[in-house]
Amino acid sequence: MSYFAAVFARTPQGWVGTEAELAEAESVDDIADQMREAAVESYGDAVVLLVEREDDWFAIVRLDGDDEPRAYVSAVRDDRLAGLFQPLVGEAPDGDPSGDAALLDDLGVDGEQLSDLGERALPGDALMAVADRAGFGEEFDRLRD
Repeated sequence: MSYFAAVFARTPQGWVGTEAELAEAESVDDIADQMREAAVESYGDAVVLLVEREDDWFAIVRLDGDDEPRAYVSAVRDDRLAGLFQPLVGEAPDGDPSGDAALLDDLGVDGEQLSDLGERALPGDALMAVADRAGFGEEFDRLRD
């Protein structure tokens, strides 16, 4: 399974990013735990996970404090990694976007923009655009290299 995943936590000094390892995650709770660990280490408020699965699909998960995570998946697929996000995004036909497209509205990426990126851009390009608009593009680019 070829994928890239990174967690970004907002701190008073700006966004801090770290790569995420999802290969051993068995549930949404495991993903949320990784995100909370990143938040604790950086004393952040909002925590955002970006996941790119090859050129097939991308997922964005957001966690705010003790709230439940919210997610958006650009194209629901029948694979183990995509299945981890299913409890957050609900049921959708294979290949359709699903979840909360407005989860980054307050970070400068509205639901319409996110949906458009999901339909028209390659996953890596879409996530770079999301990261730029949300304010952590440099961190995203640093981790991707």
